[in-house]
Formats: sequence, structure tokens, C-alpha cells
Amino acid sequence: MNKATLAIVLAASVWATGAHAMTVQEFLTTANRIPRNPTALLRSDTRRLMSEVQTAFRTVGSEQKAAQAAGRRPATCIAEGAKISLSPDMILNRFNAIPAQRRNISVTQAVREWMAAEHPCPA
Repeated sequence: MNKATLAIVLAASVWATGAHAMTVQEFLTTANRIPRNPTALLRSDTRRLMSEVQTAFRTVGSEQKAAQAAGRRPATCIAEGAKISLSPDMILNRFNAIPAQRRNISVTQAVREWMAAEHPCPA
């Protein structure tokens, strides 16, 4: 197998396993291609973006629990059992508010920063 083929196979396997962290810019670029109508929910891109945000929130919640269990101060202090309800517009507005030069951060990092600002831990 030559180097080019190996690189393609590795890239495909990383993408297939979800090891690729979607950036805020990638999220916004994809979101901007989705029409703002009821058929949007039928699109695979919409489901992929929804999954990305859900995964980011699960990750941030897991990090908070792990830090608390280890006796460390967590980055966020989201109340136990709290249900965070966000509309697509809220997510897009928040991600669009990130300066263009910082949009290379992952969706998870953007959610982490967002939740740290919305649900800060007491000093």
C-alpha cells in the first residue's frame, strides 16, 4: 500500500470512528447550507449537527462529574439533573458570536466555554 492510499484509509477510518472533532466553522458552514423549514429535520446534515451538539453536552457533563469525583474544581457547575433546552437559533447565535479567528475550536470546546459562562462554579 503506498503512502497516499494509506493516508486516505487512515483519514476514512478516523472519520468513520468519530475521532474527528467538528470545528465551530465546520458546524456553521454545514448549518448555513440547511434550509430553514420543516424539511430540515429530514436531512442527514441536520441530524449530524444535532448529534454533534448532544455529544458535546454529554462530554461537558461527563467532565464535570469526573472532576467532582476526583475532588477537582470542574469547569462548569451545571445543576444535577438540569435539562438545558436550546433552540437551533440559540446555538447558531452563540456559535456565530465566536470571533472568526477562534472558530477553529471544536464544538465541544465551544459548548464547554458556553456552559462555563452560563453555569459558573462558585469560587
